[in-house]
Amino acid sequence: KAMMDKNPSLTESYIVNLNDVEEERGVKSDVLKQLGSESFDAIIMANTIDFLTNPREVLKSCWYLLKPGGTMILSFSNKAAYKSTFGKAQTKMWDRYTDDQHMWVTGSVFQFSAGDGWENLLGFDISPEGSKSVDEQGPLSFLKGGKNTNMFVVQADRAAEEESINPEDPEKSFKSKMWMLPTMESRDKILIAPRLRRAFQQIENPEYLGDHVGFLPAVYESLVKMDSFAFTFDMQAQLAANLISDSDFNANEDQIISLKQGLGLRKPSKEFWEPVGRLTSAMDAEDKINLLTYLVPRFGSGDPTNDAALDAFVSGMTPTFSYLRGRFPLFPESDIQSLGTELLAAELLHQERITPLKFATWLGAMSDEEFVQILE
Repeated sequence: KAMMDKNPSLTESYIVNLNDVEEERGVKSDVLKQLGSESFDAIIMANTIDFLTNPREVLKSCWYLLKPGGTMILSFSNKAAYKSTFGKAQTKMWDRYTDDQHMWVTGSVFQFSAGDGWENLLGFDISPEGSKSVDEQGPLSFLKGGKNTNMFVVQADRAAEEESINPEDPEKSFKSKMWMLPTMESRDKILIAPRLRRAFQQIENPEYLGDHVGFLPAVYESLVKMDSFAFTFDMQAQLAANLISDSDFNANEDQIISLKQGLGLRKPSKEFWEPVGRLTSAMDAEDKINLLTYLVPRFGSGDPTNDAALDAFVSGMTPTFSYLRGRFPLFPESDIQSLGTELLAAELLHQERITPLKFATWLGAMSDEEFVQILE
């Protein structure tokens, strides 16, 4: 603070602990929050990254502070430049790496903080002319530097997030809305974007889908706990995309609890998820994704008709499966369960729901070809 007070060029100064962060979200600082978002044309962070224990979160905060098109500049010296004074404060990683590696690592921090939310990523060696060369065998050996006077810069511009989904390129729009979402890995965002694009193109009135992207972290807080071998990343992405594509899904507490119960991450409710799990034990994972897609958004609406529909669904499973087994004795049990849940969901959970009695009548009137068509 005393050093800043001596700087006549400063008009304002703040003290912020950049190593006090909220994981995947940013620096925990009321001071930074008070500065607002999209407030600055440029941010310069000089000789700081080598002391940061969580540089990804720091750059997330910087991304929010920058205006779209604003530039983030990270400069750093050779690690020996002030080692005698501040060496103990440098992170171990920084101390172990060479100047070349520092350049690559700094560039990767941009990528891992906001992905494509940064653009025009560039790196420079701005060391004084005539300084000695170091890291002569490194990938950046063509750059000239000096042992203690080397100076490097890595910079990037903040990209502009699309405010609405562009019908001409919805996948790009969805990607931009996921840049800063926590909990999700880059892998997850890559897998979800094309699925949301297909949903956007298939839904009759898909305008709400852009806002629903914000529900993804709540879904992934459950999905990250799943065994990725039994429930692959592709399956996780499909379920997440399916859920937020439902106009009734808003990630309310009841929906997240029902999702956890349906995934086996929480003790299932005796009146619903226990019988659903027991009666669908033969279904494969992909069919169970469809089942969760139908059921989870129906919870937590506060609408008694939704509660009645869920009751009708679970109470209709046993008689429906029994009827299908009798009509199609050669069908494997997995097909019986998949076909039965599809029929129940289509008619009992639909907005224009029919009564259980009408459902039974409708079921009996269907032809064998219609059943096979639904199953296929």
